Amino acid sequence: MQIELETTAAPTRIQRLKALTDATHERLDKRIMAADPFGSRERYALFLAVQHHFHADVDPLYLDPRLNRIVPDLPSRVRLEALRQDIADVTGNAPAVLTAGTGRLGIPAALGWLYVAEGSNLGAAFLLKQAARLGLSEEFGARHLAGHPAGRGLHWRTFVASFNGFEMSEAEETEMAEGAKSAFRRVHALVDEFFL
Repeated sequence: MQIELETTAAPTRIQRLKALTDATHERLDKRIMAADPFGSRERYALFLAVQHHFHADVDPLYLDPRLNRIVPDLPSRVRLEALRQDIADVTGNAPAVLTAGTGRLGIPAALGWLYVAEGSNLGAAFLLKQAARLGLSEEFGARHLAGHPAGRGLHWRTFVASFNGFEMSEAEETEMAEGAKSAFRRVHALVDEFFL
């Protein structure tokens, strides 16, 4: 009698990173929703300020030639200018130009930051529905929440394929996870700062 053993594929890099950052990510999600960012346009403006600061931090990563060799379509993923337009729509004022707070990160840590920024775009579909209750849309006030023309799922899968395809040592994966955790902590600190 032959017994078939069930084999499971080893988790991918992105799955390992998700497992290592789930707790940090969950705390952040709860903190953001507790701040009621869609309770009014005024509260939404605070949410935009949080997003603006974070995306100013990650913006240089999208143009980094080292990272563009790993994820070739990075420049098309930038959301900072859309955020700036959203802030002007909602507040009537152009936001200040911010400089990046990430400095020059190593490739693994930078990939961790990009994972957080790109992953947030998946959840943006839910946030866009919340923004619509405030009379906002992909054309006014919630541009940065819009999905990619090719679709959110395909856009994410393309990122994941590039992300998983890059050769990394165990130490570099640890550095990447620390980068992602730093990015989540940065957003958490911004939420605490703006939503007092």
